Amino acid sequence: MTPVRFSPSALREGSWSEYLIRFVLGGGATVFTGLISSYCGAYIGGAFLALPAIFCASATLIEKHEIRRKRQAGLNGTRRGRQAAALDAAGAVLGAIGMLAFAIVFSLTVDRSVPAAFIAASIAWLSCSVAAWYARRKMQSVRRTQPQGNDPVRRKADHIVH
Repeated sequence: MTPVRFSPSALREGSWSEYLIRFVLGGGATVFTGLISSYCGAYIGGAFLALPAIFCASATLIEKHEIRRKRQAGLNGTRRGRQAAALDAAGAVLGAIGMLAFAIVFSLTVDRSVPAAFIAASIAWLSCSVAAWYARRKMQSVRRTQPQGNDPVRRKADHIVH
């Protein structure tokens, strides 16, 4: 199983304009959330904190980078670009699971101690995100090792089609 790792070399692949786009979209989402909070209250505004403003820019930039990398190697790259963006989307979902755990733990513990609530919620976020990542990896490896011919649902569907 591949361990979770950080690759600073990936930062060199982007251009300043791409980072500016991410910064502007992230800042715009923050301002938007602040405006909603000031008009509708913190409860409603808090729901918009999960607004995936940066995700859209990231997914398209990742796809563009992968397509460019494959074209430099003489290949089309469209499929690989889509797969890379889909993998980023899967990571965003796993992060959202962790964010939900953070919100639940924080809301349950904040009345006792704010610093303790942040620590407990951060541990919950990290634990749930990593656990979700490992579960996803395990499901992928199980799917790869299952023989396709032994699936009774697939056999029945093949029989109906033929």
